[in-house]
Amino acid sequence: MYLSEILSIGAALCIATSGMLAGELVGRIDALTLTRLQTLAVTIATAMAATGLGGWAGLAPWQVGYLAASGIFGIFIASSAYISSIFALGPRLALLVFSLTSPFALVMGYVFLDETVGPVKLGGVALVITGIVLAILFGRPARVQPEGIFPTPPIETVMLPPRQMTLPVGLALGLVAALGQAAGALVARPVMASGVNPFTAMAIRTGVSAVLFLLLALVPLRGAVKRPRPSGRTLGIGICGALIGTGMGMSLIMAALAGGKVGIVSTLSSLSPVLVLPMVWLRTRSRPPAPAWAGAVLAFAGTSLIALG
Repeated sequence: MYLSEILSIGAALCIATSGMLAGELVGRIDALTLTRLQTLAVTIATAMAATGLGGWAGLAPWQVGYLAASGIFGIFIASSAYISSIFALGPRLALLVFSLTSPFALVMGYVFLDETVGPVKLGGVALVITGIVLAILFGRPARVQPEGIFPTPPIETVMLPPRQMTLPVGLALGLVAALGQAAGALVARPVMASGVNPFTAMAIRTGVSAVLFLLLALVPLRGAVKRPRPSGRTLGIGICGALIGTGMGMSLIMAALAGGKVGIVSTLSSLSPVLVLPMVWLRTRSRPPAPAWAGAVLAFAGTSLIALG
């Protein structure tokens, strides 16, 4: 009965864990290189899992097309725009704008899929979004620590050079990222409802994105900083984070979309800024401030309302 909700929260936990690992890589590898390697690694891993589970059998052309479009919207466009928005706004404000994915997904699900959310669940969604906002705004411990500790990619090389980035452009890119993420979930919803294996869905989504990211590597980017070849440990941490966050986390989202509504799944899977709070405490020995914990309580209350509603 609560399977889609449990899967969505599990996805948020995976994404939060991946973010903690990403925080260890700040300054060690440029974002575009890391993104390409991570996407390729997740494609290989999910394709192997799909093959082992027989997930390729009976796959229809329309399902492949929808999943490819979902990957373009939700991974290639959303990730690229998100990285650029972080460069313009900083990780905290960019993540705050990106949290608009939840309301965008609710509206899209209502308009395009006729998904309705009752007043109790809608109140729960509002509480979760409020909790996420508080966790993002006040989640930093009193003692200074790297921004990368939050679930955002390590940003050193980005899509646009700093002198061309302004606050309006950064906000616009953040909105594009949120819309792309919501659109990716929306397009994938009918496919997952038809019974496609989640690992198969992710293999197609990340596979298309990996090809596009590799093609992007051929485009000369002005302002990109050349860095030394990353160490094996850096690559290992990055790939491990990708397998947990993108591989397992996004596969759980795909599984949740099989029976859950787009808006609810997007909201619950966005809980990573809240779930990362105890991880930050354990990692840095610095307790996040009271408003951040208040946000966690609100998010928990909202999750309960969603489940009960």
